[in-house]
Amino acid sequence: MLVILTDDQVFAPEQVCQSCLLANDSGKPRWHGGKLGCGHAVRKCTEQQPEQYECVMGFRIANIQ
Repeated sequence: MLVILTDDQVFAPEQVCQSCLLANDSGKPRWHGGKLGCGHAVRKCTEQQPEQYECVMGFRIANIQ
């Protein structure tokens, strides 16, 4: 499940991405084959952290299992 992270809150991608021109037709991030198509991977600080990405709008997106 993808979530948007801020300093103190967690949002569903639909709350943020629906206004992005790079979102898919459903207003969700472009997620293809386990990779974010509208951003880039961010290096993890620890192995326990979920996969994280930064979208072109500057939001941090995490893939939480």
